[in-house]
Amino acid sequence: MLISVERLTGFAAAIVRNAGGSAEAADQVARTLVDANLTGHDSHGVGMLPAYAEGIRAGQLDPAATAEIIEEKGPFLLVDGHRGFGQVVARQATQWAIDRARQQHIAVLSLRNCFHLGRLADWGIMAAEAGFISIHYANVLSPNSLVAPHGGRDPRFATNPYCTVVPASGRHPMLVLDMATSTIAQGKARVAYLKGAEVPENSLIDHRGNPTSDPAVMFEDPLGALLTTGGHKGYGLALICDILGGSLSGGGAYLPNQVVDARIINNMMTILIDPNVFGGAEAFYENVDDYTDWIKTARPAPGVDAVLFPGDPERLTRKERSKNGIPIDDGSWRQLLETAGSVGLSDADIERIVGNP
Repeated sequence: MLISVERLTGFAAAIVRNAGGSAEAADQVARTLVDANLTGHDSHGVGMLPAYAEGIRAGQLDPAATAEIIEEKGPFLLVDGHRGFGQVVARQATQWAIDRARQQHIAVLSLRNCFHLGRLADWGIMAAEAGFISIHYANVLSPNSLVAPHGGRDPRFATNPYCTVVPASGRHPMLVLDMATSTIAQGKARVAYLKGAEVPENSLIDHRGNPTSDPAVMFEDPLGALLTTGGHKGYGLALICDILGGSLSGGGAYLPNQVVDARIINNMMTILIDPNVFGGAEAFYENVDDYTDWIKTARPAPGVDAVLFPGDPERLTRKERSKNGIPIDDGSWRQLLETAGSVGLSDADIERIVGNP
């Protein structure tokens, strides 16, 4: 099915409000989740709402929580999200980091204890729109470890994303690199599972360590594991994300004793850098633009229309989905309807909000 941005945002906001979120929080959460769908990252979109509702019911997500600065030293900030909506507390923390970077040309934010940050790109783009290069390392504390270390068959950590965003220039849009350190995100396995589709080869292993394309191994016993992207290289980056995002913040790296049911806690290190710190921003952007042009002059490989830069696929998808609507598979839609009912939205309420999508 296809649903408009406006209707899907209204539906998502209604679910969050009925689950216990304020009107302001519901608006922030809904807009951020739907924006993930708009860019083609359905894994981080409204399909996360069932987990949010369950987190609130279990007392693991506090819908009223706001961020708090625990300690600050020069350009360094330690912030606790108090298990609040990531879309709320990460926005607060990122704004504090931006304010600090404006004063000192750099900021290092250590953010802990947030319930699901969503796409790291949201916070990278926020920093880039303020004029800063941003680098993000995040870890995930979820009910089950999901990703096997390189050479292992048992999962030991989660999808630990990495992100870097470079601000836009006059000639080109911003560069947005946002990636899980697993070959695919867990949310993409969830979407494939609900669709009854396979995942790409070399993404998963079953409980015996054998390669499989069946996403059921991530949701049905005996459980398998995701693989790291790029083998040992992604494995190393995943460990760095756990240590810099989790251990340094005090939120902790993934360990079984820190994990409970219905919990999706993110910790994140963010580094903001002023490209004009040495007064050379103009030369910096000119060089980045020339480099972008050079990269894109590469002849496309067979079956490829054009060489794209990080962020281009999302911009193309946003344009198409803004015009034609956001696709929601039947399995995900069924889960959303069940979640809406569980938080007290009636069939009449749902029909009033979404109409006949």
